[in-house]
Amino acid sequence: QVQLVESGGGSVQAGGSLRLSCAASGRALSTNTATVGWFRQGPGKERDFVAAIRWSGSDIAYADSVTGRFVCSRDNINGTVYLQMNSLKPEDTAVYYCAAGAARTTFYSPTEYNYWGQGTQVTVSS
Repeated sequence: QVQLVESGGGSVQAGGSLRLSCAASGRALSTNTATVGWFRQGPGKERDFVAAIRWSGSDIAYADSVTGRFVCSRDNINGTVYLQMNSLKPEDTAVYYCAAGAARTTFYSPTEYNYWGQGTQVTVSS
């Protein structure tokens, strides 16, 4: 089993920055967290893909809406994946979730991830 804990959410004004962290613990992390993704869910909306990263850190994908503003990275020694969010907009307001899956997990598909964190709220005011 793998446990994921997100942190770093909060309230900021438009144009500000936040860094989310996703700390993983448990067994076989190199296998069970070979792919880590970030998703978000706004009020009354579906859970949308934001970014994802493979174990090597060299294969990263972003949603079009965050490309150029968000940066995903990981520290495998400490079992943590980060989402640096810059130039935040009110439409980025959502609960942000990290999720983990195997090496062949399709980045964009939430159903392929095996483990999920509890989520952290991000609120951006105009």
